[in-house]
Formats: sequence, structure tokens, C-alpha cells
Amino acid sequence: MKIRFYNARILTMEPGSEILEGELHVEDDLISYVGEPSGEQKKWDREIDCERNLLLPGFKNAHTHSAMTFLRSYADDLPLQEWLYNRVFPMEAKLTKQDQIELAKLGILEYLTSGITANFDMYLDNMCHAIASRDMGFRSVMCGSMNDFGGTVEETEEEYYKINEVSPLISYKLGFHAEYTTKGETIEALAKLAEKMKEPVYLHLAETKKEVEECYGRYQMSPVKYLDSVGIFEYGGGGFHGVWMSEEDMDICAKKGVSIVSNPASNVKLASGVADLCKMLEKGINIALGTDGPASNNALDMFREMYLASVLQKVTKMDASAMDAKDVLHMATVGGAKAMGLKDCDVLAKGKKADLILLDMHRPNMQPENNIIKNIVYSGSKENIKLTMVNGTILYENGSFYTKEAAEDIYRKANEIIGRMK
Repeated sequence: MKIRFYNARILTMEPGSEILEGELHVEDDLISYVGEPSGEQKKWDREIDCERNLLLPGFKNAHTHSAMTFLRSYADDLPLQEWLYNRVFPMEAKLTKQDQIELAKLGILEYLTSGITANFDMYLDNMCHAIASRDMGFRSVMCGSMNDFGGTVEETEEEYYKINEVSPLISYKLGFHAEYTTKGETIEALAKLAEKMKEPVYLHLAETKKEVEECYGRYQMSPVKYLDSVGIFEYGGGGFHGVWMSEEDMDICAKKGVSIVSNPASNVKLASGVADLCKMLEKGINIALGTDGPASNNALDMFREMYLASVLQKVTKMDASAMDAKDVLHMATVGGAKAMGLKDCDVLAKGKKADLILLDMHRPNMQPENNIIKNIVYSGSKENIKLTMVNGTILYENGSFYTKEAAEDIYRKANEIIGRMK
């Protein structure tokens, strides 16, 4: 497909870039031109008048558990341990592999409405989400999730090769659930695998105060320091949450190229705390944003994450100038792509993957246009998403989905799954 977007305002998110007026061309899965009107005569499959709306890279949901859509509004207003052990785990035990595929598709629909063009997913069976993403035409990075309750290092290596072959839209990263759910000898074995494969490793990291205190009890070190001591971060990687990190922890992450994926809505809803993103930025850590799963959020909404990522820093620092909107937008786009290893999906430029969104600037919440970036972060919402394109294919436009499976069929299957479980 050859598609021409014209009469557009474009925010490429390249370093130092400003909003430009012009057009963007897509040929198959790649961006072939970005700039002022070119006057180039081509036979286009489609020409889209953007009506001076804004094109920008798609948001990257850098930490989530998509198939947990079935637990949305099912386990709320409970303390973390009761939420997890009494509500979440018993329901998850009833899931089949096909259930996970269908429920992940529901999550993907919501990503599209939020301008999310890729997600970094970790759940019970990563192959299920890989299949769902492939069938929906969506880009996903899968993360190994082994722990003491399931999975082995050998299975993680096998999964790495197996899932990376599913589709060009799907990739897989080494990982495990968390330090507190995984024996030391297993973690050390994974570090050896990462060394052999020269690959980064990802995990839930320093999410709660209890987690960090218990790690000190086991190893007399913080989770970050312990994991670094056994070689987990020799090739970089990422930590999901990073709420309870010391300056020493942050220095290790900066030195080893460990991204931190902040999940502000989930962290405040579960009363886990607020990550010190300002300090992380000062230390040069790459920061990305994620929604976490729909059982602990409950929305899969990148606009809400961006807003909270900024305002929670302001209130915890008691400084209204803390965390500028432009830094937050970078986290939601470029930072997420870097954390996920999606080097071809970070900015809008010739040769990059055509993963992009069109924001409706003709809505009341985007007027007046004193500062468009601040409007996106502080007053933007899912109502502003006019179009979401993944890999050169428009999957969502003007409130309608253009996926292979109809949205109503996906909703019906999700409700049938819930009905069977209750």
C-alpha cells in the first residue's frame, strides 16, 4: 500500500525537532518521506487530508499484561496481597490458552483507541499473546516471565527462538517475573544465558517497599544491586516500575543501560508509591511508560499515564516546574521504543517503520494552541485519536476498527469467558 498523508502538522520526535507543516508518505510498512509538500506525482492507493491535524509516532506501552482484561473491575479496592492471592491468582488458574488469545485481542483493541502502536507484554503464556498480536496485525514485544511457580531457563531459551519466529511484528526478550518470586540459582542461570546470547534481561523491579526490604533480608542488598552482582544487567535490560530505588540503584541502571518503565496509574492505585522519575532523568536513565495490566489500572490509556507521570512528580517534589511535558511525551514514544528494542519504531523519519498516529486538533480540549505538546500531555485524551497505523496498515480510524476480526465478536468472546468462570 502507498499512502500519502498531506496538509498535516508533523511532530517527528527526532532530537531538537519542532512541529512542521507538510506531508508524510508510507510505502508498504515503511515511511518513505517526511517533509514539506513534495509535489511528487505518484499513484497512491490512498491520499489522506489530515486537515492540519497532528501526526506523531505511536505511543509504546512498555509494560502490560494484556490478557488480564478479564479481571478489569473484578478485583478493585483491595490491599495488594489480598488483591493478588485472593482474587487474581484463583481466576487466572481457570484460564485456557485460547482464553488468553481472545482476552489479549480485547486489550489490543483498547491500545489502538489510545494511540498505542506496540506493547511490551508479560503473562502466563507468551505465545498466546504473540498469536493474538499476529492475527490482529499489532506489534508486540514479549518478555520471559519464568519464576518459581512456572518456567525454566531452558524453556526461556526455547521460547526466545520460537516466539521470535512467529511474525516480523513479534519479538521476544529474555526476562523473569521478579527477584522475589525467583530463586537465586535460577536468576544466576538466566544471567549465564544472557551472557551466552549477549541479550538484555527484563523483570518487575523495586515495585514495592516490602519487595526491597525482603531482598535486603535475603542478600543484604537491594534488588537492583543484587541482580547486578550476579550479572543480569551486563547487556542492559529493563525494570518494570522502579518505585523503590536508591540513588545507588539508579547509578547502576544508568551505568548498565537499564531502562525503567514507570506505571504511574497502577502504582498509585495499588498504593505502591511514586517512582522518582526526575532523579532518574538527572542520572541519564532511559524512562518509558506502561499501563501495567487492566486488573490493576484499569484502563489501557497512555494519555492518563502521561498526565500522571508529570503531575505525580510535581506533587511529590512540591515543585510545579518538575517534569516538563516534553520529557513525558518522549517517554511515551522514543523512550518506550528504546526500552523495547524497537529501534525502527521510535521517530517519524524516512526508512523507519510506519507506526504512527493522527491526533485530532479540532477538539475543544486541544484549543487554544498555546503549546501543542503540553496540550497532548495535560489535556489530551483518547477522543483525540483519529487514526492508528501499525506497520503501514491503518487498524483504527475515526472510531472504527479495521482488524481482521470484528470488535463485537471479540467483546462477545471475552464476556463468554467471564460467564464460564463465574
